[in-house]
Amino acid sequence: MAQSSRSLARELALLILGQISDKTTDHDLTLEDLLLAALAALHGHMRDALERSAQDLHTAQHHALESELGSHALANARDNLRMGLEKAEQVINRLSAVLDLPRLLLVAEQEQVRSHCLRLAAAVREHRATLDRQLDDVMEGWRLARLPQVDRNILRLAAAELMVLDTPVAVVCNEAVALANTYSDTEGRRRINGILRRLTAAQLSHSGA
Repeated sequence: MAQSSRSLARELALLILGQISDKTTDHDLTLEDLLLAALAALHGHMRDALERSAQDLHTAQHHALESELGSHALANARDNLRMGLEKAEQVINRLSAVLDLPRLLLVAEQEQVRSHCLRLAAAVREHRATLDRQLDDVMEGWRLARLPQVDRNILRLAAAELMVLDTPVAVVCNEAVALANTYSDTEGRRRINGILRRLTAAQLSHSGA
């Protein structure tokens, strides 16, 4: 499978894991069910984002028109123009993120991508307790449970690939960073990088022992 397809499979696996609560080990739902739920959530997110974008564009247009009319004081006109530009920027950023969603929906139907994403999700699901302990061991003052769900699942995926599926360290780190860049915030990306460095160092040390 091409590297790009593997990356998309990881992204889909992350979305599947987002459907599983940390508070239960219930396996009543199959991973196929969870994938369908994740894809339905993607559809909803894409629709909501487009609706918000339309509303924000209307607001931006209103602010821009108010600033051009010159019927208010100069300070008010500048404020209206600034708010209009900010709304327009929000729309651009949101649409940029949404453009990737149809691609995920399409590749989810490709057999190789689908089977690999289910394999990744299964590795996390079946070994979650062990993976969580291994991650907690390298957290340095933090606990995995304190992190946002998406950050926890990015780290679990990385740990599963490293320790269950024997994926090369460089690939694990690069893919985890790519997921963090898409789904986490600045603080989360920095924390994930630090935890991964310690995790891979511990893994390499154990392998060389």
